Amino acid sequence: MCEVGTRPPPAAERGEPPGGAAAPAERCRDMGEQPIFTTRAHVFQIDPSTKKNWVPASKQAVTVSYFYDSTRNSYRIISVDGAKVIINSTITPNMTFTKTSQKFGQWADSRANTVFGLGFPSEQQLTKFAEKFQEVKEAAKLARDRSQEKIETSSNHSQESGRETPSSTRASSVNGTDDEKASHGGPAETHLKSENDKLKIALAQSSSNVKKWETELQTLRESNARLTTALQESAASIEHWKKQFSACKEENDQLRSKIEELEEQCNEINKEKERNAQLSRRLQELETELQDKELELEELRKQGEIIPQLMSECESVSQQLQDAENKNKDLEEKVRTLRTEVEESKHRQTNLKTELKNFLDVLDGKIDELHDFRQGLSKLGIDN
Repeated sequence: MCEVGTRPPPAAERGEPPGGAAAPAERCRDMGEQPIFTTRAHVFQIDPSTKKNWVPASKQAVTVSYFYDSTRNSYRIISVDGAKVIINSTITPNMTFTKTSQKFGQWADSRANTVFGLGFPSEQQLTKFAEKFQEVKEAAKLARDRSQEKIETSSNHSQESGRETPSSTRASSVNGTDDEKASHGGPAETHLKSENDKLKIALAQSSSNVKKWETELQTLRESNARLTTALQESAASIEHWKKQFSACKEENDQLRSKIEELEEQCNEINKEKERNAQLSRRLQELETELQDKELELEELRKQGEIIPQLMSECESVSQQLQDAENKNKDLEEKVRTLRTEVEESKHRQTNLKTELKNFLDVLDGKIDELHDFRQGLSKLGIDN
């Protein structure tokens, strides 16, 4: 049987150069173990600490195969990820494969003290694997039953031969004389001859079995040589894929840096778009203001058309103002005269005080009105 789960001997004991790696196929030292079913799946094992969570045993989908060992009449499930054996489970009649979902199944291996789980790409592959598990389980049960029958048959033959041997011994020991030995030696000699014939037949069968085993051993060596070549090619392919992976990783890093640069450029573009949007809004506001200003300018132009009329009115008002100023001077002169008269005629001041006060109030109001009117005319002239 293929010793996949055992540790290989050191390189020096195998006659390899130091640092050389023996092909895993050389571990298959027994005869007659061949794959009978192969598929691909993601391999998981139950977490030994929690006994609940699944722990991935492979980073990607790997090959999972059923192997049949014709010499031991046993079945195993084997899966290898690179140089690491992740499944080496001998199928017994007590095992059960359980579907836990449409694409996932599991079985418990008491010898490995773990639970294996397989995740398949499709439900059809899971169904085929489960059917094969049941088929192999039935075959293992049948092989165990046949083995027990052979053991029982062999035990019965050994017991019968054990019962016959003492009787012949007692027969030879009871006879004391040579004549008696000669007379009783016939049946024992016949029995010995039959035993010799059986031994000869067994020896011939053993010789034929040896030749058969030698042929199978040679076949296995040739198969191992092919597996070694395939493994070496696989190792070279792995190195090639590692180089490609490194190149892809570098390219991925470069693409990531380019993506980051493009993202920064996109951010700048977005900021520029926001600024453009702000400028567009400001431009619209300015256009609105410009329209308002144009309306105001149109109003001013309309007002400018009536400026000549206003100028004539302004001249008329100026003349009136001049007249008013002249009148004001006359009034001031009169006031001075009146004040002189008041000083000279104090007794008349008492009688005229009320009238003079009222007159001064009216006069001050008129002066203020004239002053305001003059200031309005001055502003109007500045605006024109």
